[in-house]
Amino acid sequence: MISQYYKSLFVVSTLSVLALVGCGGVSKTPASGIKSKEVVAGIDLSLFIEGAFSTPPKIVDCETAQGTETSCYEFTTTGAPAGREPGAFCPRNIDDGADAGGAWFDKSGSGDLVDITGEFILKLDEYYGDEKWMLYDAETNKVRYTATKEACLGAAKPDVEEEYMQNCIECKLEYLDDDFSLTYLIPIKPIPAKTTGRVRTVGLALDGTELSGPAPVNAILGAYTIAAFDDCGGHINVHQGYHYHSTTGCTDKTVKGEDDHAPLIGYAIDGYGIYAMKDAQGKEAEGLDECRGQTDDVRGYHYHAASPSENVFIGCLHGESVRPAGGPPRGGRPPPHGALSEMSRH
Repeated sequence: MISQYYKSLFVVSTLSVLALVGCGGVSKTPASGIKSKEVVAGIDLSLFIEGAFSTPPKIVDCETAQGTETSCYEFTTTGAPAGREPGAFCPRNIDDGADAGGAWFDKSGSGDLVDITGEFILKLDEYYGDEKWMLYDAETNKVRYTATKEACLGAAKPDVEEEYMQNCIECKLEYLDDDFSLTYLIPIKPIPAKTTGRVRTVGLALDGTELSGPAPVNAILGAYTIAAFDDCGGHINVHQGYHYHSTTGCTDKTVKGEDDHAPLIGYAIDGYGIYAMKDAQGKEAEGLDECRGQTDDVRGYHYHAASPSENVFIGCLHGESVRPAGGPPRGGRPPPHGALSEMSRH
């Protein structure tokens, strides 16, 4: 059920924006211009899951990386998905079935994720055509996984130490600092950019967690590790908390009155909606541009996510975004790229 708080906030936010323009302040209009009849849908706060943010979203003045002054929503999150507990990630025994583990990218780079079962762990050498894979103890049949915070951190280094190789990586929310938080600035109304932009942080899912840029798969597999996702396509590190590298339907929300269109999964960092790849009839969107976007009379410009195993959500940014759009706790610099420390930041 949508909370009354979010409904009220959306009304207040709308009035605040109108007041800024109507009281002689700076008129913050898109740099590239928008035709008066063109639909430009902004962020609908009421669609986020209750509890998605640690503090109420607020409107702040902001400036995009392209130099446009505008108004943004400031979102603060705890790094945990609202409404559910993450997991499972790594199976514990090579006899475990799909319920005991999560998922990983299909080696083809497209289609659905593959289940991380005990058998998947057992046959990784066959799956990747490399006999060095050995993520289990042949005597006990137990799967090797990062069972402590120290192991989680050790496996996430750019140059993984030998003792943390050959592990299924899983981290827990309890490993995050007590005051962990992330802040994101997203334009209230999207501003079409003159040129498309590179995707680092993709955006926010409707449960308040980050839609991240591509996972560093080559580094992960090069260390003979599997950075396990749960069945929703997300996992945890101490820099981003829980975050998504794939979408499998866990944050899908069908917006009433929007025909049989694909459900909304979240918003990109430029303010445009990101919808699932397939509509209610199971058909993929057609005529997408290089950013995986299209325009219609209901939603205006919007994106459609790629398939779960493609390791991307969208191809580029159609609109202007704020830099920095998000960041590690307390404004620190992101760590070097590693198995789980790829920050995907502006």
